[in-house]
Amino acid sequence: LCKTVMVWQQCCKSRDRGKDVGDTKPMKLNALMTTGLAAALALTLAACGGSGDSAASDVPTLRRGISAKVDTLDPNKSSAQWENIIIGDMIIGLTTDGPDGRPVLGMADSYEVSEDGLVWTFTLGDHVWSDGTPVTAGDFVYSLRRIQNPETASQYASLLWLIKNAQKVSSQELPPAELGVKAIDDKTLEITLEYPAPYLLGLLSHYTTYPLPSWAIEAHGDAWIQPENIVVNGPYKLVYWRTGDQLVADKNPTGFGAPEACFDRVVYLELEDLSAVENKISAGELDINNAFDGSRYTELDAKFPGWLRTTPSLISTYWTFNTTVEPFDDVRVRKALSMALDREFMVRNVLTQGYLPAYSFVPPGINNYDVSRPSMDWKDTSREDRLAEARSLLEAAGFGPGNPLEFEFIHRSTDDNPKVAPVAQSNWSDIAPWVNPTIVKQDTKVLYSRLRTGNFSVADAAWVADFDDPINFLYLLDSKTGQQNYGDYSNPEYDALLSQSNQQLDLQMRAEVFAAAEELMLEEYPITPMWFQVTKNMVDPELTGWEENAKDQHRSRFLCREGLSAE
Repeated sequence: LCKTVMVWQQCCKSRDRGKDVGDTKPMKLNALMTTGLAAALALTLAACGGSGDSAASDVPTLRRGISAKVDTLDPNKSSAQWENIIIGDMIIGLTTDGPDGRPVLGMADSYEVSEDGLVWTFTLGDHVWSDGTPVTAGDFVYSLRRIQNPETASQYASLLWLIKNAQKVSSQELPPAELGVKAIDDKTLEITLEYPAPYLLGLLSHYTTYPLPSWAIEAHGDAWIQPENIVVNGPYKLVYWRTGDQLVADKNPTGFGAPEACFDRVVYLELEDLSAVENKISAGELDINNAFDGSRYTELDAKFPGWLRTTPSLISTYWTFNTTVEPFDDVRVRKALSMALDREFMVRNVLTQGYLPAYSFVPPGINNYDVSRPSMDWKDTSREDRLAEARSLLEAAGFGPGNPLEFEFIHRSTDDNPKVAPVAQSNWSDIAPWVNPTIVKQDTKVLYSRLRTGNFSVADAAWVADFDDPINFLYLLDSKTGQQNYGDYSNPEYDALLSQSNQQLDLQMRAEVFAAAEELMLEEYPITPMWFQVTKNMVDPELTGWEENAKDQHRSRFLCREGLSAE
């Protein structure tokens, strides 16, 4: 079967050489996929095409493991880090992630900023979509209006409310034409902000700001992201998608970054089971995976020498309380459960080497936050004293032998989370015999769906920075944020502090406002911070171009293999 695949790959590749954008290669694969044989061939690509050795395969292929199932590849609708791995390989914004995760110019060749920091004018380069249509400023206007349309149901719309009138457009108080984005001409895009944003260039590398092909969306609706319909402007284009298994993207010859891309194909394997990851690496069927069992670091490092990669990151794991349901509408209950959790034990004995216990929300090392950071005031209290106070708080809230506290804690099925959950259950039971938590493991995709709809009592969650600024974490607890304020926390004083930070031009004073907001929020326990993470990837030591970075962004176009080169 591998020989058959190689012959088919060679045939398709030779047919496609020298042809224009959008020609036969993707269409050929999609047509073949209508047969059972073709599906079998596609499923074999990951096993047969990864070495980059022309003797093994005519198509140099990068095989990437992602930690959960893909729900959508629509940049206006996605909210998942693992989906971003694929989206960012296919679509490029005004800026894009460089090898080190820092923003570099993408579709924009240059930009100018007004003296007050409110008007940004971008000049686009000469770039085309995969069907040959030029990328224009209008493609950005279309996308930025679409994400604010309530019918799009974007979970991330509020991230872009720094754009003038975005919140009012989102709430339909103003028409889309009033959004602060304007196509001056095909090559000139003007973005007007509600307030100065020193982090804007980083935000513009996020997929929520990507341009979109309006004609493809209008023609196909939600199905525009399917292989037979998708139109992209980046180095790779989706050609195959089997839900729950794998996605395949081939090089888009005229896409941004394609000439420098080493691999002609990228296969994304939806691998939630870490034992399956190890098996695939052992069998030579995987080049990268975006997770590993951190509690087995020493064992895995010996088993796979040179594969484990970690670095300090902008990732916070926090557990969230649904503040709209009893008894978690009572701050005493939330504080008691937070105090009982033994973060030091979890970090020392269960989690990945390098994790840090968290007593605040915003991770250390983030930009624009050089002030004394707030933390929970019992951080240095002994565990014995923490448990005693937790019991007193619950008794004051009306719980005891005659009225036990019973609740459900849901946690993600991936990474270290299933191993931590029993520890948390034991910690909470340590408060008193009448505290009876139940732990429930959920498919990660399902868990986040429950969080967004408020269908939970206490839940595990994490946040990976979209851009390097404290507001990207603190805005999650703003009452206006919407679905990503999972526990529906609402405090007008907190909201006002975040609004104040947006108007503050002095970065030091802005950081002090952030600290005041975070301190206020921590005192009310809508969440309980748990730990600050390091990145965790498994990377074949023979791959080149991988650069550790706090954003944990590693675009496929920068990666290569010893002995390969871009063509």
